[in-house]
Amino acid sequence: MDTLTHQGDFIATPYEPKGPVVIDCDVKNIYYGDFRAVRDSRIPIEKNKVTGFIGPSGCGKSTVLRSMNRMNDLVESFRFDGKVQYHDHDIYDKKVDPVIVRRYIGMVFQLPNPFSMSIYDNVAFGLRLNNYKGDEEEMVVKALKRAAIWNDVKDKLKNSGLSLSGGQQQRLCIARAIATEPDVLLMDEPASALDPIATRQIEELMVELKEDYTVALVTHNMQQATRVADVTAFMGVDISKGGRTGYLVEMNETRKVFEDPEQELTKEYVRGEFS
Repeated sequence: MDTLTHQGDFIATPYEPKGPVVIDCDVKNIYYGDFRAVRDSRIPIEKNKVTGFIGPSGCGKSTVLRSMNRMNDLVESFRFDGKVQYHDHDIYDKKVDPVIVRRYIGMVFQLPNPFSMSIYDNVAFGLRLNNYKGDEEEMVVKALKRAAIWNDVKDKLKNSGLSLSGGQQQRLCIARAIATEPDVLLMDEPASALDPIATRQIEELMVELKEDYTVALVTHNMQQATRVADVTAFMGVDISKGGRTGYLVEMNETRKVFEDPEQELTKEYVRGEFS
């Protein structure tokens, strides 16, 4: 067996969720042009849990994550074969507006990306975009508090969001993402560009956020997955046919994946034999 892949068309044993499923992501194939990026990966995302995605570079973790709110639609060559059910609605149905999907399934990216505007306006941006008719200030304050950054910025809301430190900028982006009160928060390596102290703050925040939100997290840091994820999906890279196609190897409760995995490939990865 290659250190990246099973030989042949391996398909993982389905994970049986222990609680309600908010997103049932069933990928048959994902293509970018002629490149087959991901195959045969069914990943249910359970309500009020953190689901972590781990695996080597190029295994399709971020591609699958971005498929869950149609962020990949912004890539012209992207093609999705399968189904993503959000509360039993197929988000890839032609009648579904992807902008509405992203209203309910928010996203936080790898690099903090605050807008070049005030801290307040950063958080209010999504509310205004969605024509929110309620108390805007109340929602902004609520989001900043939920993102654990209110005490840092309450006296400088008119300052630029770009004036904050890296860790503060990422928490501001989280506040912006949750201001519209989404149901799900997708987080694509949200701490990879941060120092250890800021990373720990983001990890603690993720654990707190699952009380109100369902969280899906891509991380390259296995220790981070063990600290914050309730469930972990390990993805490998199939190179048996000359290409590099990501696929689900194993998904289970995080403790099980790291302490008693079913697949030999998972054992090799969590032992650090390849990355």
